[in-house]
Amino acid sequence: MTVSAAHSSAFFREALREGAVWTVRDDGGFPAPQGHGGRRSQPFWSLESRAQHIIDTVPAYAGMETARISLVDFRARWLPGLQADGVGVGLNWSGRNATGYDLEATDIEEYLARADRA
Repeated sequence: MTVSAAHSSAFFREALREGAVWTVRDDGGFPAPQGHGGRRSQPFWSLESRAQHIIDTVPAYAGMETARISLVDFRARWLPGLQADGVGVGLNWSGRNATGYDLEATDIEEYLARADRA
């Protein structure tokens, strides 16, 4: 399993356990950097410590702050909004450039709905 795959798997497990996800923001709002394919994705982390680590170690995120989003709000408001805007969802980005898996918002909701039924 790749590091990105492991972080993606941990995202769902931890987000469901914690009932929340985390993103980052600054005075300009929430970042949605452009990826290799030209598509923008907004990063989310399953633990505040993961998001804080990116702020502390990745220069592009220096000076930002963490923002907690309840899982209920994430599913009801954020995922539909990201899908409507054509923005991907970055899962537990890590490393010196804060990279990892980017998925469609509908895929995130589908996985969470399956977990709810399990």
